[in-house]
Amino acid sequence: MAPGIPMESPICLIENKPDGTLVVEEKAMHILLDIRQPVVVVAIVGLYRTGKSYLMNRLAGKRKGFCLGATVQGQTKGIWMWCLPHPRRPNHTLVLLDTEGLGDVQKGNTQNDSWIFALAILLSSTLVYNSMGTIDHVALENLHYVTELTKKIHTKSSGRCQEENNSAEFVRFFPAFIWAVRDFTLQLEMDGRPVTEDEYLESALKLQKGNTEPIQKCNAPRICIRKFFPSRKCFTFDRPANKRKLQRLEELEEEDLEPDFLEPVNDFCEHVWNTSRPKTVPGGRVVSGTMLANLAKNYVEAINSGQVPCLENAVQALAEIENTAAVHEAISRYEELMEKRMKLPTETVEELLGVHAACEREATVVFMACAFGDHIEKFQADLMRNLQEKKKEFCRRNEQVSSDRCLAVLTDLSRELEDGIAKGIYSVPGGYQRFLENRREIEETYRLTPGKGIQ
Repeated sequence: MAPGIPMESPICLIENKPDGTLVVEEKAMHILLDIRQPVVVVAIVGLYRTGKSYLMNRLAGKRKGFCLGATVQGQTKGIWMWCLPHPRRPNHTLVLLDTEGLGDVQKGNTQNDSWIFALAILLSSTLVYNSMGTIDHVALENLHYVTELTKKIHTKSSGRCQEENNSAEFVRFFPAFIWAVRDFTLQLEMDGRPVTEDEYLESALKLQKGNTEPIQKCNAPRICIRKFFPSRKCFTFDRPANKRKLQRLEELEEEDLEPDFLEPVNDFCEHVWNTSRPKTVPGGRVVSGTMLANLAKNYVEAINSGQVPCLENAVQALAEIENTAAVHEAISRYEELMEKRMKLPTETVEELLGVHAACEREATVVFMACAFGDHIEKFQADLMRNLQEKKKEFCRRNEQVSSDRCLAVLTDLSRELEDGIAKGIYSVPGGYQRFLENRREIEETYRLTPGKGIQ
């Protein structure tokens, strides 16, 4: 994380206005834009009042942070963000995204829930789906937002955006999926034998046989989860404490929490910290905080304008921003190296061109390390044009410094000769011959004076 930007607590990243309009908050944008490190983005989604915020606080290693609530009213509105140094990956930033609870009865716009869910998918590298009780038909039905994703997100800007073509593309950029089942009290057994939490999830995702409309409707979320989230994990949690203590959950010490809750929570946190990968975009480019800010802005602008967020367009826009910045960074590096290595004036033009070539190579390396996308050549050509102009500027400076140096040496050397003329010492018999000898001496001294450069 960039120095000087400590986040003691979360802030709103995307505000959800009462009219359903989404707004990226400027303060959050400034924080992300200053994070040059790769980001591991963990988002949590699920029905409101199911304890999502508490899990995110545990991932932050804090008791307080994301807003909890002890009433039936949902607390989180929009998408809130907390950026922290990653506990397991040096030089990475952990970005936690706590989303507004889905299905809030106080919200009139159900489409808004779908956009919040879609944004969590688009921005995260790990998605945690939080539900209560068991993974049953009702829990899967509540995950109907998954079935709408092909309508809410496009991968291509062309006419190839049909669901069939989208599916294979989606898998390439969808986050890892974790199902967190809260207040789970059943025994993990099937057919009389113990099963793991992952086996429990896979069993729940098995497709029902038949082709009737109810069965197709029942299988739809199962198909989507299996198709879009090939990387799946499940955790089950007992209640953290009794009902009375739950109302002051933020104040509870570790010893106040139920062991059957504490152990899986610690396992959950370790799993997320150790396995969640940095956020990437198609092409394998690892996303920095700066890039995440621009992605969020691009997606929200598309949603507010009534368009379907398109990954291809977002990545192209991101590449435009990043590649333009890469050109500027490479030019700055070139100028820095030239100023450091170039002592003007140079004795020859070849000497300057040699230093230029070495600095140009290093600047190109800087550009290639930052640039990505399908149109790098255009930006690289722009960089080369800029570097050629910078080279010409250094050549002009070299000539001017050399010219000034030559004039200064001549002025200094000829001062004695000018004094002699002013005093008339050459206006006597034999004076002209003496003048010529002095002038030759000055010319020879001038010729042997080093550091005059190419002029």
